[in-house]
Amino acid sequence: MVATLYKRYPPHRIGRVGFVVVAAGLTLLAFTIRNDWEQFFVIVGLIILGLGQGAIVALVFNTLLSAAPKRLAGDVGAWRGLVHNISGSVGIAVASVFAVGILGSIIAASVASSPTLPPELTAQVPLDSVNFVTNDQLETVLGQTSATPDQIAEGIAINEDARLRALQISLLGLAGIALLAIIPAGRMPDYLPGDIPAVLSSGTETDDADLDKSAH
Repeated sequence: MVATLYKRYPPHRIGRVGFVVVAAGLTLLAFTIRNDWEQFFVIVGLIILGLGQGAIVALVFNTLLSAAPKRLAGDVGAWRGLVHNISGSVGIAVASVFAVGILGSIIAASVASSPTLPPELTAQVPLDSVNFVTNDQLETVLGQTSATPDQIAEGIAINEDARLRALQISLLGLAGIALLAIIPAGRMPDYLPGDIPAVLSSGTETDDADLDKSAH
């Protein structure tokens, strides 16, 4: 798909549209997710998100290759893969910390305002190390405290709501970052493949000054 678009539209336009598609997929996920990953619209959102991400990755790879002679294609591919893997890992780590932080804040606020969960009970639960856990895992933890069945049910309900809201806020935050990425994406080249200088497409030797000029 990207190869077809690459022949008709300049890279900066495809890049901007790609980030808009990513933001749309994340927004759709944020408003349709209901603690169930098998819903139709959730699956559609994941597909849209995957298409947008894949288009951006392919676009960047093609743009980098077109800006360097063929003799450097191996180096370009290796560095592109390295940066892609590192940025993906760092992005997942930062997004996870952000989501867990929001989860902890929501749970702490909900527990503090709940009339069903007294302070002596919440003191027995490690609220300083909140994480995404299943209902069964939380029930096991609360079962080791002095919580009554009603209090356990209240804790599970709070956890379910906090999980969902934390995911929604995180997805919307990532969608906002994707929209901000439209700005640097606009600095990608504005040429079509037919406009690429012959010296680059042929892979012939050239000096660094000519290469930089052609890449621009």
